[in-house]
Amino acid sequence: MTFLWPHNLWLMLALPLLPAAYVWLLRRRVRQAVRFSSLGVIRAAAAHRSWRRHVPPAFLLLACGGLLFSAARPVARVPLPWARSSILLAMDVSLSMRVTDVKPTRLAAAQEAAKSFLRDLPKDIEVGLVTFAGSSQVAQRATLDREALVAAIDGFQMQMGTAIGNAIVQCLAELFPDQGIDVGEMTFGSKPRGRSLDAGEKPPPKQITPVAPGSYRSAAIILLSDGRRTTGVDTLEAAKMAADRGVAIYVVGLGSVDGPASTPEGIPIYLQLDEPTLREVARMTAGEYHYAPTAETLRVVYENLGTRMEVLARETELTALFALAAALLMLAAGALSMLWFRRLT
Repeated sequence: MTFLWPHNLWLMLALPLLPAAYVWLLRRRVRQAVRFSSLGVIRAAAAHRSWRRHVPPAFLLLACGGLLFSAARPVARVPLPWARSSILLAMDVSLSMRVTDVKPTRLAAAQEAAKSFLRDLPKDIEVGLVTFAGSSQVAQRATLDREALVAAIDGFQMQMGTAIGNAIVQCLAELFPDQGIDVGEMTFGSKPRGRSLDAGEKPPPKQITPVAPGSYRSAAIILLSDGRRTTGVDTLEAAKMAADRGVAIYVVGLGSVDGPASTPEGIPIYLQLDEPTLREVARMTAGEYHYAPTAETLRVVYENLGTRMEVLARETELTALFALAAALLMLAAGALSMLWFRRLT
């Protein structure tokens, strides 16, 4: 726990004065009671020395301590139910994912690993799904609905091409919808290519101040690809955009790094995994690179990534919480005093 105004903690030194003043008042009352000539009055005064008479002042003392503590504006990292962590899965659905070097196929292994990842992931983490081949699409926006995500994974449609950079930019557009990130404009330029009459005006791209790579703790991207970029936004340019926004990218390279492979129909395909670029994407964004040559390795990679994802904890000021607790203690002290003694003590 830290404090925004730590100098106010010196006020806590005044807290012991309150119980000292309370003890002095009690002794003063006892001395005054001895002056009475009636023994019955003295016994009546002594009868009030039960534990109940000390409860309201104790509550009041705790309330004062809470107020003095809150004056220092304490701050702590606490998990917030409305401040969720988000993970975006960016998955390659290019035609090369039909290759059988990863059994039964690269795509089937990737689908099963992704569904296993969702099962093991904490339920409070939102997950979104972006697919990419020659272009990128949002298959499922970030949600807590695991069934909707599984349905989206099972519904993959393969296409030609590999636009890894587009996938990264699409994920950033989902994470920062107010920044005006447009994958289409980055791919084809800002020149209008036709739009519907009811299309609204898009906000201009927002200028940002770069932050440290990996410092954006609210979200992460897990990117899976089995090849190299053949079209779309430059991969490292997209990685730079993610790094400037502090978003870490965890990259999973799937399949053969040697080049030759074949489809289930026996059609030869030459495709080499671009490991140097994928490693650089992970390095630039303070993420990690994992190579998964088999379905079992892929499952283990996703399992390890899932165990490290946690519900977001943010630095939150607790001043209002301590002040509320102090107010409740004061109300309790007053209520007990009225209930037991018919007056405020």
